[in-house]
Amino acid sequence: MPVVRTVPLLALLMGGTLASMAHAQTQTQTRVPPPPVPAPAPQVNPLERTIRVEGTGEVKVAPDEAFIDLAMETLAPTAKAASEENARKMDKVVAALMQAGIPRKEIETRNFTVFPEYEPQPRPDVAPKLKGYRVSNQVEVHVRELARVGTLLDTALGAGANRVDSVRFGLSKPETVQGDALRNAVERARQSAQVLASALGVKLGPVLDASTVTEPQRPIPVAARFELARASAADVTTPIQPEEQTVTARVTLIYAIESGQGR
Repeated sequence: MPVVRTVPLLALLMGGTLASMAHAQTQTQTRVPPPPVPAPAPQVNPLERTIRVEGTGEVKVAPDEAFIDLAMETLAPTAKAASEENARKMDKVVAALMQAGIPRKEIETRNFTVFPEYEPQPRPDVAPKLKGYRVSNQVEVHVRELARVGTLLDTALGAGANRVDSVRFGLSKPETVQGDALRNAVERARQSAQVLASALGVKLGPVLDASTVTEPQRPIPVAARFELARASAADVTTPIQPEEQTVTARVTLIYAIESGQGR
């Protein structure tokens, strides 16, 4: 009697599953598109021959505003007493300036400090002795009428201000003259490019690039420092002469050199 060999059902099922997975994998792999062919690298043109020049332009103009830095310093045995005394005296200075026609919004606190002050040490081995506390309150006064700067200084000093740190002049709208400085800079740069081209025996082509840097306008301080209020005649005004403001601009131009020119 012949022997019939039986195959377990689990083995048949696993064999069919593996065959199906292999077939599906083969189908999936056939559907993957080939990698794209990289595009040819673009042709890089040789650099153009150029002339690079810089130009600086300046415009001088009379200032139309001023800034006065005033300060009140007080010294007292305690910080509280020095601060209270300083506040009373500074309020008097501000009130005098407002009475003279300066709006309150044009008077701003710039710096306020409180620090201890000591007596000089008699010997290095002796601890310094506290003299008191010094309070300094600095305000900035914005003045739009330059003819009144000297009078306002006298008003502040007469009201008790005991320090004037600086008087600075500036322009309220520097952008109105920056265009003139920029045009001046461009013209100077163009002249430099023409001189260079002539010396090199070439002809200028078009402008390939232009860039600019405009210098910020900074108020010019008056070289003077007042230390303590001084007695003066009522009809004498502190003379203050404003200086002209300089607005500066710089440009960089890059010109092409016409082909076939020069060596």
